[in-house]
Amino acid sequence: MKKILLLSDTHSHIDDTILKYVAQADEVWHAGDIGDLVVTDTIKKLKSLRAVYGNIDDAQARLEFPLHHRFFCEGVSVWITHIGGYPGKYNQAVRSELEQNPPQLFICGHSHILKVQFDKKNNLLFMNPGAAGKSGFHQVRTMLRFIIDGDAIKELEIIEIDKR
Repeated sequence: MKKILLLSDTHSHIDDTILKYVAQADEVWHAGDIGDLVVTDTIKKLKSLRAVYGNIDDAQARLEFPLHHRFFCEGVSVWITHIGGYPGKYNQAVRSELEQNPPQLFICGHSHILKVQFDKKNNLLFMNPGAAGKSGFHQVRTMLRFIIDGDAIKELEIIEIDKR
């Protein structure tokens, strides 16, 4: 069993509230637009981190993190990327692989809009945690946390941090 904290679009922002939730997780997953690598360096000092780079991330972040990250957590196949779209409107760059080789859990960021939806066509769970940072048009900073237990994804929680 793994307790996962999922965040995205920190845009160089890390604070004590985010770190409080990091401390409660077994692993932290970041779906891109990290900004300053101080964010991921701080998280890595506390917990295991899986991350991808986003469109605002510089060459240093692109050397450290991949564009796409596919892996298994417990018995769940996971794919994290930054710009992936959402069910029915997937980004062209990922659409064919999603249809041919779908993960059980597809995660992206970029939109700053929290969204969790089951994609019946591709038989996968889609998650976008919204934005944990203060830059962007979103009004409330958000993250997701959940548990992966064997092949089950359960106890999904929306974390609303505060107004930016």
